[in-house]
Amino acid sequence: MTAHLRIVRGDATAEEIAALVAVVATRHAQAERPAEPKNESWRNPARAMRKPLAPGKSAWRNSVLP
Repeated sequence: MTAHLRIVRGDATAEEIAALVAVVATRHAQAERPAEPKNESWRNPARAMRKPLAPGKSAWRNSVLP
């Protein structure tokens, strides 16, 4: 087993070492989290386009409605 942390100077207590390990582990876990994809569908200009018209009953009425 190899040590990933080494105390170079001073005399750290067990509580101080535990606090340091908790901070380093938390920062490492936050760095690995992937970025969430942004939902920017409201900016898509295709959203304002009308859907294709289907032939059938009342198709002429639907042709003038948005």
